[in-house]
Amino acid sequence: NKPGVLNRVASLFRRRNFNINSLTVGRTHRPHISRMTITVDATRQDARRIQANLYKLINVIRVEVVSNEPHVSRDLALIKVRSDDADSRNQLTELCERFPARVVDIGPKVAIVEITAQENLVQAFIDAVEPIGIVEMVRTGVVAMGRGVRILDTDYEPAAPQANSSFQHVY
Repeated sequence: NKPGVLNRVASLFRRRNFNINSLTVGRTHRPHISRMTITVDATRQDARRIQANLYKLINVIRVEVVSNEPHVSRDLALIKVRSDDADSRNQLTELCERFPARVVDIGPKVAIVEITAQENLVQAFIDAVEPIGIVEMVRTGVVAMGRGVRILDTDYEPAAPQANSSFQHVY
């Protein structure tokens, strides 16, 4: 959780000519550690190469290619949908019953729907709601976590500050 780390990570993908499909970053239960989930279309070989290059970056503690392991992933979307008549409201209600979605705000002309699910299910809901009329939408991007007891930052302990050093190399 240091300034510049996100820029260095994104720049690595740019330099290697990989398009980032989604990138989510947030603090963990340890305030000095942020966790990034990055989704990118890559072969297994390219993923291993990206992983090796990420380990070379300053302040990168651990890199895991989650798609190679059993994992849980979720995407969240807030979708503002036209709801200015009974028909559109009924259609929206039916879709929310078929998907893990719920209306979180409703007004005379629009409703805001929240859906949290696997990325493909979120996209299926967006496709289903499109004919009703999407006014505005925002997605978080995918977050993922490996299944089981193994965790990414188990053995990390912050290093003591070094004299005359403004960077901390943690691998």
